[in-house]
Amino acid sequence: MSWLRYIGKAIRNFHFRKIQSLISMSSVTVTIVAVVLVSVLLVERSARTAEENAYMNLGQIIEQVNANLELYVGGMQDVFTVAEKRIQQSPDLHSDVRLGDQLETILSTREDLVTMALFTEEGELVRNLPSNGMRKNTRLTEQTWFESALQYPSSLQFSPPHIQNLFKSDYRWVVSMSKLVHYNDGAQEKQGVLVMDFNFRTIDELSQRVSLGKKGYVYIIDNVGNIVYHPQQQLIYAGLKYENLEPVLNYSYGSYMDNLDGEKRLITIQTVRPAGWKIVGVAYADEFLTTRQELSQFLYGFLLVAIIIIMAVNIYVSAKISQPIQRLERSVQMVERGDFGTNVYVSGAYEVEQLSKRFNLMLRRIRELMDQIINEQEAKRKSELDVLQSQINPHFLYNTLNSVTRMAELGRNEEVVTTITSLSRFFRISLSKGDHIIPLRDELEHVRHYLIIQNIRFKNKFRYEIEAEEDILDALTLKLILQPIVENAIHHGIEPSPEPGLIRIRAFREGELLNIMISDNGVGMDKERLARLKAGKLHSEGGSGVGVNNVQERIVLYYGKPYGLHYESEPEEGTTVTITLPLTVQDSNSREGGI
Repeated sequence: MSWLRYIGKAIRNFHFRKIQSLISMSSVTVTIVAVVLVSVLLVERSARTAEENAYMNLGQIIEQVNANLELYVGGMQDVFTVAEKRIQQSPDLHSDVRLGDQLETILSTREDLVTMALFTEEGELVRNLPSNGMRKNTRLTEQTWFESALQYPSSLQFSPPHIQNLFKSDYRWVVSMSKLVHYNDGAQEKQGVLVMDFNFRTIDELSQRVSLGKKGYVYIIDNVGNIVYHPQQQLIYAGLKYENLEPVLNYSYGSYMDNLDGEKRLITIQTVRPAGWKIVGVAYADEFLTTRQELSQFLYGFLLVAIIIIMAVNIYVSAKISQPIQRLERSVQMVERGDFGTNVYVSGAYEVEQLSKRFNLMLRRIRELMDQIINEQEAKRKSELDVLQSQINPHFLYNTLNSVTRMAELGRNEEVVTTITSLSRFFRISLSKGDHIIPLRDELEHVRHYLIIQNIRFKNKFRYEIEAEEDILDALTLKLILQPIVENAIHHGIEPSPEPGLIRIRAFREGELLNIMISDNGVGMDKERLARLKAGKLHSEGGSGVGVNNVQERIVLYYGKPYGLHYESEPEEGTTVTITLPLTVQDSNSREGGI
């Protein structure tokens, strides 16, 4: 009764703008939303798990049927192989009495083996067991098993189920296996079609043993969609039942959901090797997927009880904490105005005092985080500046795209494809997922695509060669250290020269050092210009914007002063730039962005 009186009083004092009302309403709302979300997720997850389990169980059943059929088909194949070997080993098929006994033995060991026969390629009977006479007008050469054996002579062929119509005997429902084989007819070696008819009853029995609920079933089709077995085969032939075979033919293995005549069905498919048949399991969803409906019913009842309990608890709790919270709200108004140096002092219940202490700790932590953010932003700006300095100038992309446009207008489609492909790979390696350190092979690949683009732009004015020792391709190097040097070689060495150019890039190991040598046969530099370049006082105009000075500074930043660029140049002979780095090899899984 005390709970009822308390609830009645809370309702009479209710006002939307009161802290107690806000706390109560927000708590109830948040809690209900959380409960609803958790419940919905639980239902969805449980339903999904039930569906996955249904798929898995159906898949296991169909896999077992598939294993049994493959075992049976394998046995049929073994029998065929034994008979084929006996026929090929016989010195004279017509006069070999022993062969007849052997084939009789094979026939008698398998109850499901109905007939076996050998025909010439023209369809004439050579030998058969049992020795029954042939029926007239069988159109033997037009039958599927005969045509398939001639069309695919090297593999064993399986026919769809059919009535045995070759010999005068009982007309059983059989599956024919056929193959083009060699046999001896006296002194002559000939070719013929060996066929064995197996009773389909065993396959029928294996399929009927499968239980997929009250309405579920299994059927078998061949690789072109002909029905090999169906429990309702007569209804299908009569047009009273329909199977949607088109999506089934797109699967060799797997499962999917089908909707036929308004009923959801789980379709599971396996392929019988080597016959190429597909076993299709059909299970009805309403017999397997009942979890969603059951959980939904539970959810509605659970939500109703939870809402009642949550509202009662929150009204009581909000009343107990509303007054101290109001005092705390007044105390933190200065903090609300942005004065984070103010400490909050609030007396009252133990929880409120603890809240004020935590609030003061939070303010101190906010001040620390604000200082940290200022420092991090400063570091970020410096990092962004380094990244901007290491990017490819848009002029390179602009010039390349202009070249692509001109080549497209001239119909030079192969060069367009080559240029765009190299450009995409060039920029992909340039990004390198933000890594500053990449393997040598990627850096060489990057500069190779750059050379391809420039070679097309300059109309094959130069050749290039890239060599690297195999054992150093995984060595680590700074990104974008070769392209600026190669760019200078093209623009300042090769382009001004009237002679065809040659750029060679060679990477080799020297002790614990990695050396990368870039040489060209361009116009070269005199001693004064070379000295200015070594001193960092010579700046390139145009190009990528990433000069050799930038490369030198980045190498020194990462590796130290002993490493960097070394120049050799003679006028009219060319220039050689050697990059010296420490030889480090690092596993790709532990690669870091810097050293």
